[in-house]
Amino acid sequence: MDYKSLAKKIFDITGPEENILQASHCMTRLRLQLRHATPEMQIQLQSLEGVLGINATDDDLQIILGPGAAGQTTTALQTLVQTAGAGQAAQTNPINQPSRNNRENTRNTEAADNMENAESSTKQTGEKKYSIGDGKKLHADIKAKNATPFKLLLKKISGIFIPLIPGFIACGLITGLLNLLLKSEPALADMAWIKMLAIMGNAIFYGMNLFVGFNAAKEFGGSPILGGILAAVITHPALKDIMLGSEQLQPGRGGIIAVLLVTAFGAWLELRLRKIIPTMLDLLLTPLLTILIAGFAALFILQPIGGMIATAIGDGVTIAIHEGGAMTGFILGGLWLPIVMLGIHQAMTPIHVQLIQEYGVTLLLPILAMAGCGQIGACLAVYFKTKNKFLKKTILSALPVGIMGIGEPLIYGVTLPLGRPFITACIGGAFGGAVQAAFSIGSSAIGISGLPLTTVTSQPLIYLLGILTSYIAGFALTWLAGFDEPEEPQAS
Repeated sequence: MDYKSLAKKIFDITGPEENILQASHCMTRLRLQLRHATPEMQIQLQSLEGVLGINATDDDLQIILGPGAAGQTTTALQTLVQTAGAGQAAQTNPINQPSRNNRENTRNTEAADNMENAESSTKQTGEKKYSIGDGKKLHADIKAKNATPFKLLLKKISGIFIPLIPGFIACGLITGLLNLLLKSEPALADMAWIKMLAIMGNAIFYGMNLFVGFNAAKEFGGSPILGGILAAVITHPALKDIMLGSEQLQPGRGGIIAVLLVTAFGAWLELRLRKIIPTMLDLLLTPLLTILIAGFAALFILQPIGGMIATAIGDGVTIAIHEGGAMTGFILGGLWLPIVMLGIHQAMTPIHVQLIQEYGVTLLLPILAMAGCGQIGACLAVYFKTKNKFLKKTILSALPVGIMGIGEPLIYGVTLPLGRPFITACIGGAFGGAVQAAFSIGSSAIGISGLPLTTVTSQPLIYLLGILTSYIAGFALTWLAGFDEPEEPQAS
């Protein structure tokens, strides 16, 4: 894929540069905040080679490109926007421009005209319009509109855990493959290189609290290193040698939940200390008081609270799956695709991490992974049933990453636009989730899903049985339910 060429085509459709307020990306999507977006623009984008789907929300236009492609295309697009902006600025050469007073008069006149036009448009339509010079204000208004507490919380959670995903994947795969090897050859366990691999596979969880503390403090507005230190305080192994009355302190009690509470409080405290401590003493007193006050608050109050919350989460998940069995798995597996579609799935990451820290596995991940497998079956049914060449091409492009556990390209490119296949995909995932819950399949790592998750599950063969169940159910239900044949998009 020529990412620069793709970025140029996207820029030609969504530009000029004044129309692009912001370009960013997540793992699979290029996210554009635009001043004006039209349905025709979405149709043109959908027809581009390499675009797997489009999702338009009230604040941004999401272009599904897949892992790797999203980041490289975004970088190329950002360069195009910056270059176009610089080129426009370079045209204001004083040699070829009127006098300063004339330029100022011209700008003032244009500003007055823009304001008059905006007011006139507002009176006629009741809808607020922006002039070309109001891009920053429009961007700020969009951010304010979407700055609800829940959305801000999800954004912070994403900022904390998404940077850790490459570590989860690498360490998880090392651990999973090593476990498969040792099951077939137990005698290898005493070899030095096997022990080294075991350390590499466990490294992410050995330093998890410190990594989360560092990232969390940054997201909450504090100093990252102070967040890491506070996480180290409640994780330090020497805590087990301290008695408070008749109670012995427990290193790491409360796990990730306690770390999030402590670092959030530490960042809040640090910001307020900086407002009252004189500037000349800020470097000395602010970090000192932050560690002392937040450290004691952590050990006496926040860590015990975090421990109670973590225990409640762990017990609640375990009881729900063990008592509810297949029915619990069916419900969770069926609901996961809509949760991913809404972009709130990152909220589950700290729960997965907490369960692994407390029990060694998370029972939730294998169940939720079945949602993507149901979608694979649904998309295969669409592929064999449709006569639409573009849709077939989209499915073939997105299936490999879907099988590897990244479902957004298939959601936005295939099942969701078709309607009924999205519902049948959810039901297909529900059947697979029922299998995973019935056998209490656990995963010892996160960050991976789909077929690769097999390597880190407690019973790989049963997990594969769940995958096969979702594939078959998703395929059969989609074939029976059918779908409305879409029109071929016009090439841009």
